[in-house]
Amino acid sequence: MKYKFLEHTADVKFQSYGNSLEEAFENAVYALAEVIKGKIKIKSKIKKKFTVKGKDSESLLYCFLEEFLFLLDSEGFLISKVEKLKIKDNKLSAEISGDRAENYKFSNNVKAITYNSMFVKESKNKCVCQVVLDV
Repeated sequence: MKYKFLEHTADVKFQSYGNSLEEAFENAVYALAEVIKGKIKIKSKIKKKFTVKGKDSESLLYCFLEEFLFLLDSEGFLISKVEKLKIKDNKLSAEISGDRAENYKFSNNVKAITYNSMFVKESKNKCVCQVVLDV
């Protein structure tokens, strides 16, 4: 299982999983994307690269996910897939692909990423991230 949605009274809460920090972060993007667009399949027509920094794993995850909301709001970009993701020293670089939001019918209910109940837990060969989205 790559991610699962958890019970929450007012917002959307999920956990993402991976064998590495990169894989868990990538799966967090896919959970966020599902909340934004539902089950709509997005084509990989446009490629983008970006870098974000954080002071720790939680702030890095926050900044990473926030970038996707920024791209949607400012450029009308919807994520299709994460193609390359590297994390080192609380710096993340990503190559992603997606398409223009105007080519799809969906209703984005996500207002913001929150730090509420957020965590990133790493062990030897497993990583779990938890995020609450303000909807």
